[in-house]
Amino acid sequence: MPAHPVPADHPGRGPDAGFVPGRELSAAFHAEVVGPLLVGVPHSAALLGTGSDVLGYDTPVSTDHGWGPRMQVFVARERVDDVRRVVDAGLPERFRGWPVRFGWDSVPVRHHVQVAALDDWLRDRLGFDPADGPTTADWLTTPQQALLEVTAGAVHLDHDGGLRRAREALAWFPPPVHRWLLACQWTRIAQEEAFVGRTAQVGDELGSRLVAARLARELMRLAFLLTGRYWPYAKWFGTAFARLPVAAALGPALVRVLAAADLPAREAALVEAYGVVARAHNAAGLTEPVDTAVRSFHGRGFAVLDAGRFAAACRRAVADPRLLELPPVGSVDQFADGTDVLSAPGVVRRLRAVHDG
Repeated sequence: MPAHPVPADHPGRGPDAGFVPGRELSAAFHAEVVGPLLVGVPHSAALLGTGSDVLGYDTPVSTDHGWGPRMQVFVARERVDDVRRVVDAGLPERFRGWPVRFGWDSVPVRHHVQVAALDDWLRDRLGFDPADGPTTADWLTTPQQALLEVTAGAVHLDHDGGLRRAREALAWFPPPVHRWLLACQWTRIAQEEAFVGRTAQVGDELGSRLVAARLARELMRLAFLLTGRYWPYAKWFGTAFARLPVAAALGPALVRVLAAADLPAREAALVEAYGVVARAHNAAGLTEPVDTAVRSFHGRGFAVLDAGRFAAACRRAVADPRLLELPPVGSVDQFADGTDVLSAPGVVRRLRAVHDG
């Protein structure tokens, strides 16, 4: 695939620079620059943390700020300071036309080869070290975006397997937690599925559209949970959804939900979407099969799935009684979506109180 040109007025554009995905740039930066600086030093290197390039969604537009050759380097704690000095002194000014030291917004100009002990870095990002075995509270108070920032990035070198083990430990929710999150997600749908018709019935067309849009997002989140994939934050949520196997059938139905000009068209599209996710639920084999037919909501004529039936099936499949004692709010990014909450580990950890029974 040909490289896309970098905008001519980009401050870091070199004479031969062209866009390559950040993962590729980081891997080359390690192979040609950082790795040779650390010959004889046992280390791991990867592109993790925040950034569209970590998830593999960066494009030429991404290069306008906060983008360039960067990575994390993990070494033994007692070697961190020495390795930082070696890296600071040995990095070139530019790499493949891009400045090695760059800043953006409030971030000062500096290089972005972060040197740390792996367990310290993980505790800073997540609030816990996966090597200790994540607790149920850890799983419930860690946003899925944060889990992606550790598990989805590119690993360039893993000298002792520690990074691989950490990523394997975080690859997906334990089965009881997974089923409980599914129960909570189905509950969210059950709580609002009748409101699409009820709002329209009283002439609130805007309200009906708004509830339908909320349900569309909840159905997409359900698709992630049923597929066993973490969902990213809002910017890349639709992009990641489109790559799920169920998206080919569910996506067009949800587009029709959002485009519908009246209740009959909106409801028909929702019924189609309900059928897709209901069949996907049964195909996943996580609970006993549940009847996928829609029904009328208390005889009012609103077509609903009665999603509480699926939530109940998930709860029956949860083997951990402690989970069943919790309020059915799910994980932190099921009941909260503020950026200043989900992007701050110290803040999000305070929400453990929500799960205190």
